[in-house]
Amino acid sequence: MHLQKEVTKCLEFKSNHEEIDLVSLEEFYKEAPPDISKAEVTMGDPHQQTLAHLDWELERRKRLVEKYQECLSNKEKILKETEVKKEYLSSLQPGLNSIMRASLPVQEYLFMPFDQAHKQYETAWHLPPPLYVQATAYGQDKRKEMLKRHPLSVMLDLRCKDDSVLHLTFYYLMNLNLMTVKAKVTTATELITPIGTGDLLSPDSVLSCLYPGDHGKKTPNPANQYQFDKVGILTLRDYILDLGHPYLWVQKLGGLHFPKEQPQHTVIADHSLSTSHTETTMKPLKTRVQSRLALHKWFASLEHGIVPVTNDCQYLFPAKVVSRLVKWVTIAHEDYTELHFTKDIVEAGLAGDTNLYYMALVERGTAKLQAAVVLNPGYSSIPPIFQLCLNWKGEKTNNNDDNIRAMESEVNVCYKELCGPRPHHQLLTNQLQRLCVLLDVYLETEGHDDSVEGPKEFPQEKMCLRLFRGSSRMKPFKYNHPQGFFSH
Repeated sequence: MHLQKEVTKCLEFKSNHEEIDLVSLEEFYKEAPPDISKAEVTMGDPHQQTLAHLDWELERRKRLVEKYQECLSNKEKILKETEVKKEYLSSLQPGLNSIMRASLPVQEYLFMPFDQAHKQYETAWHLPPPLYVQATAYGQDKRKEMLKRHPLSVMLDLRCKDDSVLHLTFYYLMNLNLMTVKAKVTTATELITPIGTGDLLSPDSVLSCLYPGDHGKKTPNPANQYQFDKVGILTLRDYILDLGHPYLWVQKLGGLHFPKEQPQHTVIADHSLSTSHTETTMKPLKTRVQSRLALHKWFASLEHGIVPVTNDCQYLFPAKVVSRLVKWVTIAHEDYTELHFTKDIVEAGLAGDTNLYYMALVERGTAKLQAAVVLNPGYSSIPPIFQLCLNWKGEKTNNNDDNIRAMESEVNVCYKELCGPRPHHQLLTNQLQRLCVLLDVYLETEGHDDSVEGPKEFPQEKMCLRLFRGSSRMKPFKYNHPQGFFSH
């Protein structure tokens, strides 16, 4: 009877662990380390399983306590830093006030009344909205008066041989003694605008750098900066979209000439200067429009993976070209400068923000050739610049492969043989086609790995006098078009 009572007590005994919210057995075996879970023992023994389960719960709670203490210490640290910053900020205002008081003579001397403007803004908070708008508009009116255009403008239409027209509208800014121009291009037939044309025909860039360095983003009149300071204009660039571009050649067409050394507030128009530059400027303008329209047409094909080669230039390339263009896209100037294989061009100062930038991808089999292209606004008088990166059996650039450097030389240095007939509008597409041919030669002359079974990935189809030359094993990239073979 006594033993039966004891057995009953044991069976009815309730432990505190039954009230603890434990993780599930599935999570226990998944998260607990093997030295605690002991799966080979606890799987078949509920008692050992419960003990191990409790051990893991104890370990978890110890870790949580440590993490809690760490969070508390971090909280105290952040609170202290916040207090230090509050004290610093509270002491900052008196220091700023003393600086503003000390700078008052300088503000008055330079006509830059920052303190007065600050007081006006503080007072303006007490004004009703209509009066505040009126007071603010007064300052804007002064800027509008400074940038005021003459009510009359001159419109000039330059018609090209293909019936495309360059519409030029010339304005005169009376207070700045400055001329500006707005441009627009229209064609006889409606153009299908490819994505990659980017800013080719944009009014903001179509005439950029017609002459070297003349990007039309700042005033050529040195005296204007003094006028800008008086009305709070930082730079003319912010108003160009509305006013037009003050190109240097526009000033010369209007007979205005501004000496760079010393500002002169009164510049008188010289009719002889205008006459001498009118004829010499019209030809570059027409050339620019024809060049941009030609590029516009080429890009429509390039975006579909087609490299257009005119009949006049077919002889420059072999009959069969296997490598093909698969992508042609516009990229930003910032993206170009961040490419690791364009550092040479960037460091040489050939990647200015007035250029246009594109990325071409040429493929054959598993080989992928990236070509980053710099297109100068003066194309085709100034040739495009190609930088290459081949992804095949590793990454190859001009830094680690002499043949990649030779391929770049073929399109960048030997570009004159790719110009085609005047006015050389086919240069870019011929360079891209030459790039496809060069990739064929590079891959077909590469030695076959005997350890790899099966046929060669790129069988030799181009006729070469010699596969390699010299210790650097240079490949035969020169194409002899009369005989149809490649040589060094």
